[in-house]
Amino acid sequence: MGKKNGTYRYSAISIKHAIAVRFRSFSKKMAQSHSECLESIMDFFEWHGLDPNKKFGKSIIQEILKNRQRTETSIKRNEATIAIIRDIEINQTKPNNAMLLALFGEDAKTKKPIRKEKKQLDKKIDAAAEIELTVPKIRYERLTEKLEKVKQDYSHVLDRVELVKGSFGKAFFKLDLSPSELEKFKRTLKNNA
Repeated sequence: MGKKNGTYRYSAISIKHAIAVRFRSFSKKMAQSHSECLESIMDFFEWHGLDPNKKFGKSIIQEILKNRQRTETSIKRNEATIAIIRDIEINQTKPNNAMLLALFGEDAKTKKPIRKEKKQLDKKIDAAAEIELTVPKIRYERLTEKLEKVKQDYSHVLDRVELVKGSFGKAFFKLDLSPSELEKFKRTLKNNA
């Protein structure tokens, strides 16, 4: 759109009346003028390499896949550069820094870390942990009984497992339990949880 002395040059295009009405309502939603709307539509198709005569399904999917591949390669490149920088830091910077400190009289290895005072909260947490470690005898006995019951149930289930070797494919395990037994085990596990 060439601008001459503050005015635009216009050109007329002949289109069907129904399409012109539809375009006017569309351009009111999209842009300030019909020219801007038409220009943005053309830019969209040119920038994305889309052909309005073809179906969008395949071309949009191809664009998405291209963008995904580009992002994956850029992520891999970023990870590679991070690895290189870490390697440089470990193998080059730290030894050089230690040599400079030794050169200027500061011994990096003999330097002791600064000790910090422990807060009173640590003592309270330790005391609470000691209290939780003691378990009443009755509770201990009940827990051991539950453990024995669970062991018996698991041994019963494991006794019912058989190895089945088929003529095709991999071998697999078969569990020979009735539905009522299985429901019983599920209930006991749910109740114990």
